[in-house]
Amino acid sequence: MAREKTKIKKIDKLTARQVTFSKRKRGLIKKAQELSVLCDADVSLIIFSATGKLHDFSSSSMEDTLTRYYGHHSNKVEKPVRPCVALEIENTNWKMLCNEVYDQAHELRQMKGEDLEGLNGEELEQLEKKLEAGLSLVIKTKEEQTWNEINKLQREEAQLIKENKQLKHEMKILDRGKLVTVNSELVNNVSIGSSSIPPLDDDSPYPPSSGVLSEAEVSDRRQPTGAFFCKQSIKY
Repeated sequence: MAREKTKIKKIDKLTARQVTFSKRKRGLIKKAQELSVLCDADVSLIIFSATGKLHDFSSSSMEDTLTRYYGHHSNKVEKPVRPCVALEIENTNWKMLCNEVYDQAHELRQMKGEDLEGLNGEELEQLEKKLEAGLSLVIKTKEEQTWNEINKLQREEAQLIKENKQLKHEMKILDRGKLVTVNSELVNNVSIGSSSIPPLDDDSPYPPSSGVLSEAEVSDRRQPTGAFFCKQSIKY
């Protein structure tokens, strides 16, 4: 039974496409190496991934191979003018940045649990350690922020308690001041009431009074002085 031919088409799933690219790339480079060794051929391979990352292989020198290539096709294709050194450096830096961005993005996807199909046991263990270390830092930072917030609330509470005590102390002082003012007013009123009663002479026969006279005292004061002495002598 003939083997059914697999139809070649673009892989829709991004993760599966990246895994397939990684596997097929290694296989292609391996085939190029084998061809170079078995047939003593000068083989060069240039691959750009979908993200722009460069992958190349050359059995000798890539520059020499390209020079031979352009020399072989000089009658058809003009030999490219060698760009200036600054442009070459800029192009090299750009490629390095592209590779770095790709590697960082790929590592980030792996830390999110994506693109793990091409990793072996050791690589998965290293990824697990990175995740554990990152999680520990996240937990530590969260705990520090929580304790800082608790300390801030405690300081605010202590400040409120202090202000409350100070307010109570000031209210007590105000209450005492009001009480002293009321007592002073009462004393002044009593003094004014006492001063309205005419003072008695030292030779007055009437005893000092608090300002309120009984009926007997009123009657005695209405009598003449001689009658008062008579009454006193009769009592004795």
